[in-house]
Amino acid sequence: MSTRRPPSPAIESHPDLGRAPAARKAGTPRKQRSTTGAAIDPVTLAVLNGRLEQIADEMDATLFRAAFNPIIAEAHDASHGLYDANNGETLVQGKSGLPIFVGAMSFAVRLVIDRFGSELADGDVFIFNDAYEGGTHFNDVKLVRPFFYRGELFCHLASVGHWHDVGGNVPGNYNPVATECFQEAFFLPPVRLYAGGIFRPDILAILTANSRLPKSVYGDLNGQVNALELGVRRLTELLDHYGVATVRQAFSELRARAVRLMRENIASLPDGHYSCTDYLDNDGSVDRALPIVLDIDKRGSGLRLDFSRSAAACAGPVNISRATTIAACYVALKHLFPDVPANAGVLDPIDIVIAPGSLLDARAPRPVGGYTETILRIIDVIFGALAAAAPDRVNGMAYGTINALSIAGHRANGSRWVMFSFFGGGHGGHPSGDGLNHGNAPISTATIPPLEILEAAYPIAFTQWSLRPDSGGKGQYRGGLGAIYEIELLESEAEAFFFGERARFAPQGVLGGGPGALNRFDYQSGGRWHSPPLGSKMVGIHLQRGERIRLQSPGGGGYGPPRKRSARAKAEDLRQGYVSADDQPSNEPARRRATTQTPGKSAPARYHGPVAGAASNERARAAAQAPTGVASRRRRTT
Repeated sequence: MSTRRPPSPAIESHPDLGRAPAARKAGTPRKQRSTTGAAIDPVTLAVLNGRLEQIADEMDATLFRAAFNPIIAEAHDASHGLYDANNGETLVQGKSGLPIFVGAMSFAVRLVIDRFGSELADGDVFIFNDAYEGGTHFNDVKLVRPFFYRGELFCHLASVGHWHDVGGNVPGNYNPVATECFQEAFFLPPVRLYAGGIFRPDILAILTANSRLPKSVYGDLNGQVNALELGVRRLTELLDHYGVATVRQAFSELRARAVRLMRENIASLPDGHYSCTDYLDNDGSVDRALPIVLDIDKRGSGLRLDFSRSAAACAGPVNISRATTIAACYVALKHLFPDVPANAGVLDPIDIVIAPGSLLDARAPRPVGGYTETILRIIDVIFGALAAAAPDRVNGMAYGTINALSIAGHRANGSRWVMFSFFGGGHGGHPSGDGLNHGNAPISTATIPPLEILEAAYPIAFTQWSLRPDSGGKGQYRGGLGAIYEIELLESEAEAFFFGERARFAPQGVLGGGPGALNRFDYQSGGRWHSPPLGSKMVGIHLQRGERIRLQSPGGGGYGPPRKRSARAKAEDLRQGYVSADDQPSNEPARRRATTQTPGKSAPARYHGPVAGAASNERARAAAQAPTGVASRRRRTT
């Protein structure tokens, strides 16, 4: 953890937060680039689009540099954007923040509008972590700031970041055995952190009192507040230069272009019914698979995504809210159609059907802490379903879990430490080549925290950090490799908590590609290695000095039939150590496939029973006994 002390006057030093900077002169804009009703020229639109994106990017950079928490500072688990003044729709997102946040934050901004609409004032800043109406989970703390220009509400600026610890039963908050939200974190509804520019220290006192790491809370909050302040300055400068009418026109045109391009992309796909089923291992309480089922109907320039056949809400923390489900669909569609501008227009041609009260429509107090695992499966089934319709756009399924790991304890001096991190795996093969080795989850642009940062901050050592041979799914284009991580405790004792997925159901290939290897988690206790009874979730793992945890993450699914892989590519895989000589037979082909119906005819409902991929399972077991990584970093300790 960072050793920087939070400067005590930092938050209090913004009594005029939300006010126009003193040096800014009021008056007419220096130059009006267009008039109301006139078409905006393409050059001005391109310049404004770049300037607006730069505002969000600069807000991201401000928080990344200021945050105390390495999940924000190093992994970039945060995001900023500009949102519509009246309905909270996404206007602009940055390129560095997490896409899932941008989709979910429109619901968070709408929550503030619905609750405080007529009471919004210049200088207000709202803070909350409502995971139901605001999306994602309780670690993701949202700040929303109404932006006023010359006394008129113009838009909203928003900041969201993953705070290190927000109370609950488990340090770091990924509690795989939670059965209600109160076991996961504190629940903060939207409240004013600043009222008319005046800071409220009572809110800060509540936040710091409910975290195991109050200094981290203090530092991250300062970073978010200052990111919003910078956004206010930059947007004010932009409006001073171009005028309100021109910028609003740019917002309108960018949204219209997103709708138009989205409809054109969808229209290029063949009409028909497409389906895909995948599974979550279990809910952390009962070892029973939870199906995520998607039926897609494509007609003309519209798509209907129907999740009605997915599992009912469960006891454990893999439920997600409706807002989060819609945001995950947004991310998947942006992967498929990257040329479409990133704003609310992406979803205009999309009809999303979610059964009320289901796993994908969680209501309080259902636990939602493991939302990352479920949204990854949503992206997987969208890719799987559309494989037959858009073979030139889809990938094999990525590794499909963030493998959230918390290790916590006390140092010799009595101080508390909490390590929380997530880990990489293989991405799916794609139409242009092999999947990415050891990438981050496709829900985000976050980075995997560097081991040097983790080792410097916490009393642990990585004895292995390497690629995992034979973990990528076979195919014309191979799935990317997962990774092997082995972590040794250097302090006298600690407790570990693990929340993952894909220990029962391997990431599937597409268009004949094979599955990647299964996830594997093991830990030492009493001189022996053990595995969690539920495969991918466990709490209360007691570690003594010198004992280790080993994680072997899944590879990605393959793309296309393995028989089409070139001899040169196979030889290169062997040379690089990506595959071993005894792994030459093809992976067992994916048995859960997207189903396509002849255009114009309806498809029968299909329910694919749970299958885990025996070949991948055997490779996972073998690798767990004697891991030998590619480009391995090993360290022996005494």
